[in-house]
Amino acid sequence: MNPTPVHFFSHGSTMMLGEESTSADYWKRCGDDALSHAIKGVIIMGAHWDTLGDGIEVAMNPRPGKSPVAYVNPSKYVDYELVPDLEAGQECIDMLAKVGFSVSANTTFNWIHDVYLILIRMFPKGCPPTTLISMNARYDPHFHMKIGATLRPLRCRNYLIIGTGGAVHNLYRNHWAPMLRFRDNFAMESPPEDWALEFRQAVEDVFTKTSGPNMRRAVTRLMKHPRFRDAHATDDHFMAAMFVAGAAGDWEDKNVKAALGAESWELTNMCNSQFTLGSWEAPLVL
Repeated sequence: MNPTPVHFFSHGSTMMLGEESTSADYWKRCGDDALSHAIKGVIIMGAHWDTLGDGIEVAMNPRPGKSPVAYVNPSKYVDYELVPDLEAGQECIDMLAKVGFSVSANTTFNWIHDVYLILIRMFPKGCPPTTLISMNARYDPHFHMKIGATLRPLRCRNYLIIGTGGAVHNLYRNHWAPMLRFRDNFAMESPPEDWALEFRQAVEDVFTKTSGPNMRRAVTRLMKHPRFRDAHATDDHFMAAMFVAGAAGDWEDKNVKAALGAESWELTNMCNSQFTLGSWEAPLVL
């Protein structure tokens, strides 16, 4: 079996759950493709769950709840049943522990919108078995890349790996007034600022013009980009990119194509780019 594609999705604001957009359409298309290929489950790292010290955690709550979200009608998410994959979760724990990670099960964790927003949009008729992997709060890019690299073999067993964070995600530099006053998250009273445009382009260039180990190196270098701190006031929403690079940046992934499938600008300066690395049909190009 060829490895499944890997997605780096920018989940954006909570309103991306309730409002229609080209990104939402793309998420649904990716979900339909995954279901048509009978995926066994989803392995996902978000941007809103991290652990302290040296450790990481895997969500093993058999009946997880959902953290509530603002600016979205509860009817959009409260009745959506989450399906944790405890068997795959334990397998992820075993794989990560085998290579030296301090990893443990979290049996009480409730899922956050960065994850279930994507799942609802991708799989509106029902959540597939899903395993959540936490970040580590030190936000070491190589550490998170190794998590993805460790779990990469699951792609060859028909699991879909997703990282959900943000291409440009600096809450301090967004223009919030249209959303707060008029519930319009897509209002664009002025163009995005140059720092947002420049870093957004750098992210696209890395994902679409490099592959394999070169892509891994290029993704980590983005955190040294002169506009990185403008685009990401905190590192949490970029760790998913490291996780994805690890899962899709092996030597066997060299020359595998990546695509920018959709993009939605919110709050003037937040760029929600949606990337897919690899495809269902294309064999590895060695």
